[in-house]
Amino acid sequence: MRTVVRLALVIASMALPAVGRAQTQTPPALPVFDFPQSGVTFQTGDSWSTNGQAFRLYGVQSCIRGTFFTNAAQKLTDCGEASVAYLAALVRDAKPRCTAIAQAAEPPMIFAVCAAHIGNNTLDLGTVLITQGFAFAATDAAGKPTKFEYAVAEREASRAKRGLWSASDLPHPSTILMNAARAARPQ
Repeated sequence: MRTVVRLALVIASMALPAVGRAQTQTPPALPVFDFPQSGVTFQTGDSWSTNGQAFRLYGVQSCIRGTFFTNAAQKLTDCGEASVAYLAALVRDAKPRCTAIAQAAEPPMIFAVCAAHIGNNTLDLGTVLITQGFAFAATDAAGKPTKFEYAVAEREASRAKRGLWSASDLPHPSTILMNAARAARPQ
C-alpha cells in the first residue's frame, strides 16, 4: 500500500507546475531497458528475474504452474509451463524493449510494459501473448480487467480458439485466483 501511495505522489508531483522557479522541469523519464537475452530466470509466463530483481508484465496473467490442460496430442500438459515456454520463445526471437511503470510488493517487483519487434512491426508483448492464447488479461479483486485492451484481445483469442484456448479443459487462471480469494475470505 505504501508503494502505491508513493507512486501516486510521484505521479501527482510530476503534474504540478513548478512554483518559484524560472522554468519548469520535465518529469524524469521512466526507466527503459532491453529484456536481457541471458541471465534470466522465467518465474511464470508473465514474470522473470535477473540480477536478483523481479519483473512482471503489467496487466498480463499467465497460466498457473501446476494446473493442467489436454493438448492437441491428448496429453495432459502443465499450463503454466506452456505459458513460460511461449514467453521465453518470444523474448528470444523478438528481443523486447521494456518500460518500467511501477514498483510494488516486498521484495520489490517492477511492473513493466514491453515492445516486441516482430518483422517490421513493433507490438506490445502483452498483447502478443494474449492474442496468441498463451496468456490472459489480468483482473483486479472484483474480476475486472486491469487493461481493457487486453480483455478485448483475450475475448478474440478465446473466440478463435488460439493457443491454450484450443483445449476444452483450459484452467483459466483468473477463475482459479478468484475462487482461491473467495475461499480465503472469513465467513
